[in-house]
Amino acid sequence: MPTTPEMSMDMSTVGDPGLLDTLQHEVAVFARRAEQTRLGGVGQVRNSMDRAAYLLLNRLDKEGPMGVKALAASMGIDSSTVTRQVAPLVDTGLVKRTSHPEDGRAVVLQLSPRGLSRLEEVRSSRRQLMAELTHDWTPAERQEFCSLLTRFNVALSARQTSQVLPGNEARQPS
Repeated sequence: MPTTPEMSMDMSTVGDPGLLDTLQHEVAVFARRAEQTRLGGVGQVRNSMDRAAYLLLNRLDKEGPMGVKALAASMGIDSSTVTRQVAPLVDTGLVKRTSHPEDGRAVVLQLSPRGLSRLEEVRSSRRQLMAELTHDWTPAERQEFCSLLTRFNVALSARQTSQVLPGNEARQPS
C-alpha cells in the first residue's frame, strides 16, 4: 500500500500536543456553531441557506453552466449527491436545467436569475455577519485568518482526495 504524508508523519515532530488538542477542539466547535446557525448572516431568516445549496449556487455562479458530472468533480463529491442536492434548487427555480449547447442530449445546470438574486442576498447577509464578527480585527488579521483557513481547507481537501480511490473505496491507514 502506498504511503501518504499523513501515514508517514512522525507524531513526535508535529508540535505541541496540547496546542493540537486545542486546535481540533476549536475546529469541532466552529463546525458545530457554523452548522447550527448555517452562518445564515444577519437580518431575516430568509437570508439563511443550507450549506449544500450555497456551495452549489456559488460554484455555478463562479464557473458557469455545467453538467452534473463536471459540477460533482469540481466540488469533490459524487454525481448522485449533486443530483440529489440540485433537485430542490431546480424545483424552487434557483437552478435551471438546459440542453448542452454542443450536445442537445446532455443536460447542463445553470444558475437562474432568481438563483443569482437569492445567492446575492445570502452573500450580502453573510458578508455583514463576517464584518460584525471581525469588527475589531485589523485588515491584516482578517487577511491572515482567510489565508490560514484557506490553507486548512486545501489540506483537508487534499487529504480527502488522497484517501478515496475509484469505486469510493477508502484507503485504510497501515
